[in-house]
Amino acid sequence: MTPIKLHAAARSSASFRVRIALNLKGVPYDYVPLSLVKGDQFASEFRAMNPAELVPVLEYDGRRMTQSLAILEFLEERYPQPPLLPHDPVLRAYVRAAALSIACEIHPLNNLRVLRYLVRDLAVTDEQKNTWYRHWVEQGLAQLEAWLVGEKRCGRFVLGDEVTLADVLVVPQIFNAQRFDCRLDQVPTIMRIFDACMQLPAFEAARPEKQPDFA
Repeated sequence: MTPIKLHAAARSSASFRVRIALNLKGVPYDYVPLSLVKGDQFASEFRAMNPAELVPVLEYDGRRMTQSLAILEFLEERYPQPPLLPHDPVLRAYVRAAALSIACEIHPLNNLRVLRYLVRDLAVTDEQKNTWYRHWVEQGLAQLEAWLVGEKRCGRFVLGDEVTLADVLVVPQIFNAQRFDCRLDQVPTIMRIFDACMQLPAFEAARPEKQPDFA
């Protein structure tokens, strides 16, 4: 029995982020899948763990943690090797800014519960929903691309040639963008970083298709 349980969903990009970090740090964990399509997140047992009805939830020695970025910061502090944040405070701010541009600016607008609200409550068509999705993802990624190019700190990854927290956020967002047929030719730097990440076993093993609950 490992000290960590990860309550997650295969296609959830927030869950994907945590799986990548756990793999990069070589931390064993028990995977507890939830079906977001079937509504497992609304069950009373899960709501007791996270009233926000969102995955992932990480259990560590009986303590529960929510919000993927908070979980990633916990893992960085509890398992500091290999580091996902640089030592230099300016570079740490750069990495966090790249990560937060996805977690705070892009992802919330295309989260599953937002898409469901558009369809069920505002009665938009699937085509309109997908147009909404593509607009915000394509705009957000283009803005991130311009910022990364301007900062001139990218190498193989977002910060030089070492994987950081920013790369952990980039990969799941690109998976989702590809799933919704977003235009990605305008973000060559991000796509180059994505391809480099997917050559690493930790990223490959975390992909949705490799999870037991993928459907």
